[in-house]
Amino acid sequence: MSEANHINPLDYAEDRRVSYMVQEWKRLTKAEQDAAELVEVDSSMKQLAEKELEEIAEQKEALLSEMEKIVGSPLDAAEREWPNEVVLEVRAGVGGEEASLFAEELARMYLRFSEGRGWRWRALEESRATVGGYKEAQFEIKGENSSYVLRFETGVHRVQRVPATEKAGRIHTSTASVAILPIYKRAKITINPADLEIEFSRSGGAGGQNVNKVETAVRIIHTPTGLDVRCTSERSQQQNREKAMQLLISKLQLREDEKADRKRAAERKAQVGTADRSEKIRTYNFPQDRVTDHRIKESWSNVEGIMNGRLDDILASLDAADNAVGT
Repeated sequence: MSEANHINPLDYAEDRRVSYMVQEWKRLTKAEQDAAELVEVDSSMKQLAEKELEEIAEQKEALLSEMEKIVGSPLDAAEREWPNEVVLEVRAGVGGEEASLFAEELARMYLRFSEGRGWRWRALEESRATVGGYKEAQFEIKGENSSYVLRFETGVHRVQRVPATEKAGRIHTSTASVAILPIYKRAKITINPADLEIEFSRSGGAGGQNVNKVETAVRIIHTPTGLDVRCTSERSQQQNREKAMQLLISKLQLREDEKADRKRAAERKAQVGTADRSEKIRTYNFPQDRVTDHRIKESWSNVEGIMNGRLDDILASLDAADNAVGT
């Protein structure tokens, strides 16, 4: 395999698993350049230099192959890059009006938890249901270790309670999905511009006359996967486009992480699941005042307090379970 088909070692200079290999690759590259220059300035050394170049090429090939074995494997939580910025995405699932209301309550739960941590947040996109609540909403959260702390929250959340509109007192079950999308400063995903469809429109929300007259809202569709993102939170089209691209990259990275985590879960039989957004992870049972996380089969009381952002105990238990599996 030619070096061109390998990873680029310089992309992993800060990866502590292979940083020493990157330094050795740099040393070999410098020796390779020196040998090539020697051929040009002294023809009598050509045969010796060419032999040295062959040996260096073999060493670099072996080094790159070894690096690929390491960086190409799924990473444990402690080894991953965990950005300090995420996008929280909530989406109403099954359950009609109640699902939309539950989606908004989940968003509020995470935002209050973020405030308690001293993290900053702002709304990026909100699509409201006619009765209230969210059909879909996205929020940007910035704070130290935010993606690491919230790493287990992606998935389907279920609520069991008597809706305010239920006159017969029957318990309804509804769902909403959550996705935690880390925003990587250095993109891990490469996107072919030919795979993108970009649409522009006027922002529908508040923002003054300029925002409503100019097509500042941006929607980007990734045609190979069908993923699409929309951003209206910024004042200019260019800013919205950049933010939408960040979000698209994060969604594509999440898909790749889910594949790797499914493999990791199968190999380790991990107790905390795969972080797949289609996996039912937690039930909030109001009549019994109980929240149950199905991945670690553990329950907590005070559902109202938890819905008000008191997630520390749940997140600590998930972290402990993950660490126990990894030992």
